[in-house]
Amino acid sequence: MLPQSCGRASRTASALVGLLILSGCGGSTDVEHLVATVHATRPHDELAFTEGLQVAGDLLYESSGREGTSNLRAVALASGKETARRTYPAPIFAEGIGIDGDRIVQLTWKDGVAYISSRADLKPLGTYRYDGEGWGLCLSGDGWVMSNGSDTLTVRDRASFAARSTVRVTLEGTPVDQLNELECVGDQVYANVWKTNQILRIEKSGRVSAVIDASNLPVSRPDDPDAVLNGIAYLPATRRFLLTGKLWPTMFEVTFEEPTR
Repeated sequence: MLPQSCGRASRTASALVGLLILSGCGGSTDVEHLVATVHATRPHDELAFTEGLQVAGDLLYESSGREGTSNLRAVALASGKETARRTYPAPIFAEGIGIDGDRIVQLTWKDGVAYISSRADLKPLGTYRYDGEGWGLCLSGDGWVMSNGSDTLTVRDRASFAARSTVRVTLEGTPVDQLNELECVGDQVYANVWKTNQILRIEKSGRVSAVIDASNLPVSRPDDPDAVLNGIAYLPATRRFLLTGKLWPTMFEVTFEEPTR
């Protein structure tokens, strides 16, 4: 059974910013409030309009969006050197990516097509089709989890990409929209909330179990209203995460911890 909304309207992304105490349907809450603690920094291509970020082996894969500049690139984690790139002509607007073995699946915003690339060299392998917008993507177990900017995540078949089910994401019973770039870690999904400094940790049921505040990241953001936090990749060897944003010059290696008082 999916969570109920308690009869209230969706909580907009802006309502999450700076939120420390939340009151829901039942009054009490077990939602954790965490912060991003920085352990290391890495350079990030400030021309990359980050829409998707994934780590596999010793490579970081990144999807960069916007019409006319959309691409998929592979970067060596150790050196930061780009090892491969696949580019897309206008009007394609690249979005989130997910990795399944030796394949990378890359969404597009409004084109209704997902491009499949070889993980080894980013060469084209085929396409999937879907209805509606594509925002974020990650693989969880035997299904793809996909966002479209709403408060709903769609679970898609691992082989055919056909929609199998949907889950409505709720924070203390209230639906939360603007779900963007995704990262699957076990049965949980981490989601960037568009145009905020918030990341949500979402359970399989759709319930938000943690709100992570990443506003403390010491980044010099460009003078561009679209240069927002967007990009989260899990590092299984250290259990840390990589965070960055659209057009940011820096990538941060972080853990999510309780704030110091």
